Amino acid sequence: MQSFELTRAYIEGLKEAIEKEDNAKVLSMVGDLRAADIADVTAELETEEAQFVYSLLDKETSADAITEMEEDEREELFKELPPEYIARELINNMDSDDAADVLSELSDELQVEILQKIPDIEQAGDIADLLAYDENTAGGLMATELIRVNINWNIFTCLREMRKQAENVDEIYYVYAVDDNNIFKGTVTLKNLLLAPGTTKIKAIYDPDNLTVHTDTPAAEVASIMEKYNLVALPVIDNIGRLKGRITIDDIVDVIRDEAEKDYQLMSGISEDIDSDDNVWMLTRARIPWLIIALFGGILGSMVISQFTGELSLYPQLIIFIPMITAMGGNVGIQSSAIIVQGLANNSLGLESTAQKLTKELGVAVMNGLVLSSLIFAYNLIFTHSYALTISVSVALFTVIIFASIFGTIVPLFLNRIKIDPALATGPFITTVDDIMGVLIYLMIGRQLFEVM
Repeated sequence: MQSFELTRAYIEGLKEAIEKEDNAKVLSMVGDLRAADIADVTAELETEEAQFVYSLLDKETSADAITEMEEDEREELFKELPPEYIARELINNMDSDDAADVLSELSDELQVEILQKIPDIEQAGDIADLLAYDENTAGGLMATELIRVNINWNIFTCLREMRKQAENVDEIYYVYAVDDNNIFKGTVTLKNLLLAPGTTKIKAIYDPDNLTVHTDTPAAEVASIMEKYNLVALPVIDNIGRLKGRITIDDIVDVIRDEAEKDYQLMSGISEDIDSDDNVWMLTRARIPWLIIALFGGILGSMVISQFTGELSLYPQLIIFIPMITAMGGNVGIQSSAIIVQGLANNSLGLESTAQKLTKELGVAVMNGLVLSSLIFAYNLIFTHSYALTISVSVALFTVIIFASIFGTIVPLFLNRIKIDPALATGPFITTVDDIMGVLIYLMIGRQLFEVM
């Protein structure tokens, strides 16, 4: 099946079929699409139209598509559906982790009502257990559906039990071996199950060398482990080693994407997790804090300049290069902090000490400073005919680059040390501080050199 392309003509045709209640036409247009594509399609429809589409689809397809919907769209749809329908036709046909994610968005009262109406009591219990975990931990990410075998079973018993369990598992990545107390022991490959004699015990063929995470392991750490070791699934255990569930690669892709979006927003001066379709109040509330900080930073910068009004009146040519100095300082600071934040995020900084990182960044700053200050020196020497201005701008630019580079390195390392997201160090914070310090350094150097020369 080729990838689906959503067009305006398609949506208009679907809306027309829905209006005419042409069930066959609607199913022919939507029925063969992937769940993610169905979610994209229904996002373009009115709530009543989306409800009509989902009512025609089979239960599993509807459940999968609804898990792919955006939270606000799903919330609007659920307002029009009775709790019993949500429980029996949707939640009951979702994987436990997806069901827990969907229910976590609802009020506590509605969660309880829906859980009580799920016909499969065991599944309802699994979902309720998952809801108790923090969503940003392994427990909040994991699904309870997996293939579990006892190390004391032989191959014949194992295969028989696997057939029963496989009915509830969409994708089988590993077979997990446990003891009589459900303590995780390792994994069994399908190859070993197929090649070993039928009377062979699982304890003789399972692999005990497996990575695991605990239910309270942070989601970011789980993502790092799975990325580093190229895992498609990872078993989750509790504090005494009992197998509680598994985390699959599709869940980790969501975590990595969400973390990247969060860091990008923080680096852009957005303090909350928002989407472009959020309302004006939410968008404003997320952006305004850093803009206020930037405003006060600008006020501080103007106060710095006001302290040098005498020098600027005597040497007005100094004013010309203030924008360049502040821009270069901000750019250098963002570059330095972005490299450190990226290294912290993907654990690529290695075992280098803070001193080694600073030394390396200082070396880069010196090289960049020499190149850029030489270029501006040559420019001023040719076009300004003022030796004092030429030397002042070059020395100030070199100094500002060194300061901005060191500052951009230290701040994210410090924030990471005190367990604050280092992405806060980039964007408006770095540029604001570097603007203020850049102006101060430039005007102080300019005052001294103009007085001497």
